[in-house]
Amino acid sequence: MTSYDAIVVGGRVAGASTAMLLARAGAKVLLLERTPYGSDTLSTHGLMRAGVLQLSRWGLLDQVVAAGTPPVTRTLFHYPAASPVRISIRASQGVPALFAPRRHVLDRILVDAAAEAGVDVRHGAVATELLKHPGGRVTGVRGMDDTHGSFTASARLTIGADGIRSTVASAVDAPVERSSAAGGAVLYGYFDGLPTAGYEWAYGSATAAGLIPTNDGQTCVFVGTTPERMRAARRRGADHAFAELFASAAPRLTHRLEAATRTGRLHGWSGQRGHIRRSHGPGWALVGDAGYFRDPITTHGMTDALRDAELLAVSVLAAWAGDQPESIALAGYQAKRDALSSQLFEVSDRIAGYAWGPGEIQQLLREVSSAMSDEVGLLQSLPPRPAPRSRPVEPAMGWIVAADMTGAGR
Repeated sequence: MTSYDAIVVGGRVAGASTAMLLARAGAKVLLLERTPYGSDTLSTHGLMRAGVLQLSRWGLLDQVVAAGTPPVTRTLFHYPAASPVRISIRASQGVPALFAPRRHVLDRILVDAAAEAGVDVRHGAVATELLKHPGGRVTGVRGMDDTHGSFTASARLTIGADGIRSTVASAVDAPVERSSAAGGAVLYGYFDGLPTAGYEWAYGSATAAGLIPTNDGQTCVFVGTTPERMRAARRRGADHAFAELFASAAPRLTHRLEAATRTGRLHGWSGQRGHIRRSHGPGWALVGDAGYFRDPITTHGMTDALRDAELLAVSVLAAWAGDQPESIALAGYQAKRDALSSQLFEVSDRIAGYAWGPGEIQQLLREVSSAMSDEVGLLQSLPPRPAPRSRPVEPAMGWIVAADMTGAGR
């Protein structure tokens, strides 16, 4: 049985980032991801300022740009019977613009950075069971992967970054401490020949739509509404539902959509309510959607994941360095995450209920902007990003090179 400092179950944005940060500080990390390397996943994938800042701090933003991800320097808000509201995205240190990389682009960059830092990355791998000490502490995983077959691995900490229906959260019976009242329904697809002025958001009668410029000259277009209305619209097919809801949310933009060409099929989900789970316990922690999920209508999920990966890594390293007991350090991680997330969780729930009118939605969006500013302030106060490693680190079970995020050691 191989021993690690940390095993991260789930190798998407939250999991790959957490594994990378721990490994850059000297930890021996195993990263397990069930899907193939470079595969896509459900996402509207718009990064907000805090997410771009994280990639910049970690030295990875240049790769996002090099992959052909277009810079977004303006946001337009479309409301019924009103002129569009144009907001310029001011450049700041670490954030030259906003970006919306496809997930097969961003996830690959993060996984490659984790591997470069020395993480043992395994795709096509699942954790089938958590190993536990007789006293209840999680001590590792038992799993299967395409290369090694069945395996067991031990670790000081097992981290669940495996999404909304987290195997790790289920195995430790992580309680849901807060649930949202609403869960919206979304359809989205990718279009050629659909130029945008930046991020464009539109709000109609119990509907919303968004245009997000992304890689390969394409634009991701989504529509959202209540699950009930989505089901009714889809009785005549997904294409009909998409066109009907887009026309309701953004009637002035339909001519642009009709002149474009969709590539591939439509994707979507319906009615998943948000949750905040208790995200730590003896030998385990949760990050990303496994611990905290809210409706995607505010397109903040990837930004949440990048933020929370660092909050968790900082707390874990503090515990391993002896600065704090593990239980206190991990409780501090959740407290900070929840404090930063509370306002966004509440306002996203209200938007996802689609019970607002034109005046109320504008106020809700101002609340979203306020919450995002608090988030950026916190991230700017963190220590400098850890320096990437050029070769794998030696096994580190039982010790840690650095307790901070500078990569300089103590």
